[in-house]
Amino acid sequence: MTVRPVAQAETVLRLRGITKRFGALVANDAIDLDLGKGEVVALLGENGAGKTTLMNILFGHYVADTGTIEAFGRRLPPSDPGAAIAAGIGMVHQHFTLADNLSVLDNVILGTESLWRLASRRAEAKRRLLGLAGAFGLRVDPDAPVSGLSVGEQQRVEILKALYRKARILILDEPTAVLTPQESDSLRRTFRRLVGEGLSIVFISHKLDEVLDIGDRVVVLRAGKVAGEMPTAGADRHRVAEMMVGREVVEPARQPRPPGRTVVELDRLTVAAGDGPPALDDVSLAVRAGEIVGIAGVSGNGQKTLSDVLSGLIAPMRGAFRLDGEDAGIAGVRALVRRGVGRIPEDRHASGVIGDMTIAETLIAEDYAEPPYARFGIADRRAVAGFARRIVDEFDVRCEGPAARARLLSGGNMQKLLLGRVLARDPRFILANQPTRGLDVGAAAFVHGRLLEARERGAAILLISEDLDEILQMSDRVAVIFRGRLGPALARDGVDARVLGLMMAGQGAEAAHAS
Repeated sequence: MTVRPVAQAETVLRLRGITKRFGALVANDAIDLDLGKGEVVALLGENGAGKTTLMNILFGHYVADTGTIEAFGRRLPPSDPGAAIAAGIGMVHQHFTLADNLSVLDNVILGTESLWRLASRRAEAKRRLLGLAGAFGLRVDPDAPVSGLSVGEQQRVEILKALYRKARILILDEPTAVLTPQESDSLRRTFRRLVGEGLSIVFISHKLDEVLDIGDRVVVLRAGKVAGEMPTAGADRHRVAEMMVGREVVEPARQPRPPGRTVVELDRLTVAAGDGPPALDDVSLAVRAGEIVGIAGVSGNGQKTLSDVLSGLIAPMRGAFRLDGEDAGIAGVRALVRRGVGRIPEDRHASGVIGDMTIAETLIAEDYAEPPYARFGIADRRAVAGFARRIVDEFDVRCEGPAARARLLSGGNMQKLLLGRVLARDPRFILANQPTRGLDVGAAAFVHGRLLEARERGAAILLISEDLDEILQMSDRVAVIFRGRLGPALARDGVDARVLGLMMAGQGAEAAHAS
């Protein structure tokens, strides 16, 4: 199936028959795709559908087994990012590739000058950078160190890097994943300026409302193939979601319920951070049985430290962390797990699983030496295998079986595996840190549904997320964290995305009262 531009514009990019295999897995299966000048195409699909693989082939990070790529009428050589850049293709990854210890200007010009040049033309480069920034509304300070920039400012630098290299096609992977609503609105205005100048954009996103607002056309991959495409004009999120997963997606709804006793209490908790300001500063919060408290904030404002305290990885410098009224601040990970704390970590690859463990081993990793999975310290393989099969079936973990290696799972299936490990214990407190980051709409709906079921059973849940739609959909109360300080937990009905965005940018809780 060949996917062509909606309008009869000049075709600037042509992919034909792109196929890529990883062993027995066919990640891309004979994909054809065209992109027109000044067109914005949203590339969608379930986790593991082949989107990122296709874009990595386009940019030269991977080599296709078969197929060809043409940019502006010229064939691109395989596995050559330099050739892609020279042809006018720029790629902005979801996880930025900036050097924190360098200035904005140094990051932008890095790699653009010959190593044999005796002196850098910094003044000329600075003038050109400022010209691009002004033309496209991407305000930056060329001399500012990247380490001091907000996430939104770093996003601008990444786009300016591509424009500085004269990109005419931009590939953007989850461009608004960690931005506030205000920063996302600013980025959308930048997109409109870019396409007004004739640039073409391919972007990957799981935010369907954003896709329909920004894109001219939606292209959907499913199981490595093009499942369909449609213009965004007249499309709706339900139709797009159904095309992505091949079935109707029902998003779970949070039902009102009175909360119970206080399960987790933080009382003026402070955690040091070297010689700088505290990573957590005088934080107080209560999470009650049968409620979900959402913590919103731009990445890097203390969420990781808060999660580490509640997981038992670090102890507070001052203040108290209580679990069911008893001190838990120095309990440690194993003791907290035994006391009914379930942890869904922020980074499932780094902290959630060990890739070379089997699925069965991953599921019992937190209690491998205890009944019913072990007797007298010796693993009961039959009990472990039976438990693993039950969780795989109940949580729809798509895999070859409990003996498969965890690293072979897609992101969505790995997250389901971790969710199953947590919920199988029926915990009284669940720390859900970015539980649907990078998940497609179907997998996200599944995770949300299971968390809401745990809430109905009386679990206290702390949801840490950078996705405001998720926070507003799932939470009973919402608090914003900014530079290590946590604002008051407000009733969900009293705030909206605009108010939360202002608070995430540091404009204070007074924003809630101005809505």
